[in-house]
Amino acid sequence: MNSSKRRALWQRAGMYSLLGAIALVMLLPLMWLVSTSLKSPTENIFQFPPQLWPSQPTWQNFVRVWQTNPFGRYLFNSTLVAILTVTLNLLFCSLAAYPLARLNFWGRDAIFTLVVSTIMIPFQIVMIPLYILTVQLGLRNTYLGLIFPAIASAFGIFLLRQAFQSVPKELEEAARMDGCSELGLWWHVMLPSIRPALVTLAIFVFIGSWSDFLWPLIVLDRPEYYTLPLGVATLAGTFSLDWRLIAAGSVISIAPILFFFLVMQHYIVPTEAGSGMKG
Repeated sequence: MNSSKRRALWQRAGMYSLLGAIALVMLLPLMWLVSTSLKSPTENIFQFPPQLWPSQPTWQNFVRVWQTNPFGRYLFNSTLVAILTVTLNLLFCSLAAYPLARLNFWGRDAIFTLVVSTIMIPFQIVMIPLYILTVQLGLRNTYLGLIFPAIASAFGIFLLRQAFQSVPKELEEAARMDGCSELGLWWHVMLPSIRPALVTLAIFVFIGSWSDFLWPLIVLDRPEYYTLPLGVATLAGTFSLDWRLIAAGSVISIAPILFFFLVMQHYIVPTEAGSGMKG
């Protein structure tokens, strides 16, 4: 092995070691959370150095949390809200992004600039007007009130517009020659061509909806509509800061997000938009 190959090998080993160390640091809080959720009451969760695996792991913390709190209801609420939010986001964002990317009309670029500029507005600024509007529409303490502010996003419109612009013109022209309408072109040609972007947006929206705490806290005061983040927050008062039980509730809350990401990340791959063209 010559010196250049040996140098390249050492550089690659150093890079992988650095990335592995960063990944370990990022995973340590999650590992400590899972470890705490499995510890028995006799084990010290604040000992130093921390014990990353309990000596006597137990599932009783999960059982107690599930039996003493309506976590099944919280899980159903979070799942329903997240699925509806993702579905409506994909629908409305793609419908808004398609004409901004593929149709020519007066003011198109100005409208797109205005939409993208709203990304810089913090949610805290529009939170109170959204709440007032939600109350006036009679959506407080409803599932629709939970998803109302998130049925579309400027980021989603921007992401899908960029994806629509990458679709070859030949696919669009071939569909028009076959007599395809604009909605048919959007549904049968454009959406299948930007599947990676749709999956990426779905993951971002799902995680954002699932982990949202502030808006449900504002718009809900009936426990039967609580989502998992609110349910986990109530554990602090229920169990007087028993960190084992709070950790168990937190693990229940984040497990579906990890599962969803592991399932969907397979589809986040570059695809050839023109693969449907025949020579």
